[in-house]
Amino acid sequence: MGHRLADASAPARLAAPGEGIGPDELALAARNHGLPLETLRHDVTPPGLHYVLTHYDIPHVPDGTPWRLTVGGRVRRTLSLTPADLASFPRVTTRVTLECAGNGRALLSPRPVSQPWLEGAVGTAEWTGVPLRLLLAEASVRDGAVDVVFTGADHGVERGVEQDYQRALPLEVATGDDPEVLVAYAMNGSPLPPQHGHPLRLVVPGWYGMAHVKWLRDVTVAGEPFTGFQQTVAYRLRQRPEEVGEPVTRIAPRALLVPPGFPDFMSRARMLRPGSVTLEGRAWSGYAPVTRVEVSTDAGASWREAELGPEDGHRWAWRRWRHPWTATPGTYELAARATDADGRTQPLEQPWNRGGFANNAVQRVPVVCLDA
Repeated sequence: MGHRLADASAPARLAAPGEGIGPDELALAARNHGLPLETLRHDVTPPGLHYVLTHYDIPHVPDGTPWRLTVGGRVRRTLSLTPADLASFPRVTTRVTLECAGNGRALLSPRPVSQPWLEGAVGTAEWTGVPLRLLLAEASVRDGAVDVVFTGADHGVERGVEQDYQRALPLEVATGDDPEVLVAYAMNGSPLPPQHGHPLRLVVPGWYGMAHVKWLRDVTVAGEPFTGFQQTVAYRLRQRPEEVGEPVTRIAPRALLVPPGFPDFMSRARMLRPGSVTLEGRAWSGYAPVTRVEVSTDAGASWREAELGPEDGHRWAWRRWRHPWTATPGTYELAARATDADGRTQPLEQPWNRGGFANNAVQRVPVVCLDA
């Protein structure tokens, strides 16, 4: 009897009614991790707290390993660059909030069976590297180019398809300066950690995490739209399997609340004492700057505007917000929602799709205020 990739790589599916998290999802959850929501208080997320999603294995790249980034395809000059070569280009540091496209997936019903994110698949870092547009200018893109394809060193099989992890950006995004895409070699002032793409990765401000290809080894300018698995099969918004679907691209607006008080160890249920409480959190959008955050302490029956912190010139990073609240004994459901300058606002109900992508439904935090 023969052995095939498809025998060990199952198709996408939805969880059955009442089906709990299975061993395969648990294994994914153990490998990957979200941001502990109390650490939203950090302006810049320490690397060990920043969310991580790795599709396949983390490539082993010991210090001193020869590494080259090739830039080729529909260009006049093919480049082969070492990390040291990249250091000779102008250096840019940008503070960027990254969010996994599947953030909130486990809260959907029916649940798409995949990495079971709740709401912590996010983080903000200062990424340092070379603007991609400068590398493409050095290579001199030829007429007729359409997409720029990025290949990482991580290799695996997904839904029966063996592949290197690959994604593409339209040429106008790859060569643009708003946002300015980076080939990054540092995170928060230090070399990239292994789980964040050492030695090189792509950073695409405003786009969900699937676009930020890690362990980057090849950039290919293509004269036709890229049709690889991660572009045309995965990361599409579909209601039914047979649909082509819309591509997942920019990050939808979201506000997250730092859960107040203190938690129960197992359930994470929140408890606090009566008195003055500062509700706080972060808000972001990949489309336009966040201009408003509203807070509810009564399960969305009423909303009050929160105070926004300064942008500080970090267009692509989250924004702090705060709201004072006087807690009295009782049970509450806290919520926060963000609106950006384009008028996009978080929905109160879950926007469902088969992949569990771009679920930016309003966060809800049950809290018990104890008797004094």
